[in-house]
Amino acid sequence: MMNRLRTPLLFLAILLSFLVLLIETGTALPGVLQGTSLSLTTLQLPVQVSATANHLTSDQQQILDQLNRQNRPPGLSIPDLALLDSIQFFTLALMGVAVFVPARIQGKVQGVVTLIFALTILTTAIRQILVALARLILMIALLLSIPFGTLIYLIVYGSFNRGGADAVLGILMLLEFGIAFSLLFAQQRFLESKGLIVLVLSSFLGVIVINILLGLVPRILASITDAIAAIVVSIIAVIWVIVLFIGALISIIRVLRLVRKSS
Repeated sequence: MMNRLRTPLLFLAILLSFLVLLIETGTALPGVLQGTSLSLTTLQLPVQVSATANHLTSDQQQILDQLNRQNRPPGLSIPDLALLDSIQFFTLALMGVAVFVPARIQGKVQGVVTLIFALTILTTAIRQILVALARLILMIALLLSIPFGTLIYLIVYGSFNRGGADAVLGILMLLEFGIAFSLLFAQQRFLESKGLIVLVLSSFLGVIVINILLGLVPRILASITDAIAAIVVSIIAVIWVIVLFIGALISIIRVLRLVRKSS
């Protein structure tokens, strides 16, 4: 009885994993992570920056006004968590498919499907790392370009919505706990799968890393640590993609050998 698979709990874990992806991509909670405008008068600016803010030319004031009317970047780290959690969802979905599809058929197609999925996530993760790195360099350059560059940074990136991020991270943590407990009670044998345990823990780690980095600095610097967190999360996803890629190649080679022997 202890080793019997409780299918409803397995599919509950799959459903929760899918909900995690919807939240991270902004589909389930649209606009929650969107930044808000920041008034420079509420900040304790350095003397040189403050003096520049009080004596802007008309062109500079027009530029700042235009930037102030634009939508604020929602951040990169939480959306990039979808890279890592898509691997979790894919793995759980394969486990769910195995309930209905015979192992013989699944073994023939799983390697190819996993290989395509791994390549897709790998290219996306590399692109997101480059995007986060470019934004990080831009933000640091603006912040250090006293005085006018600093003003631009404060207006565009200094209004990071940390409250919304904290709320989303809290929801994600609860859902990750739900996934872990659903898998645990679905079948205790899942505890013997080290890869699955490490994958679930990696999702927890991603949330914890983002939470720590966002809370490590004042709000006006949170966009910088958010970009750093996005890079870290994407690198973790790349590591897992490499594991999937190797596993897919091994699976494909085994299938080809079996086909060759049967023919």
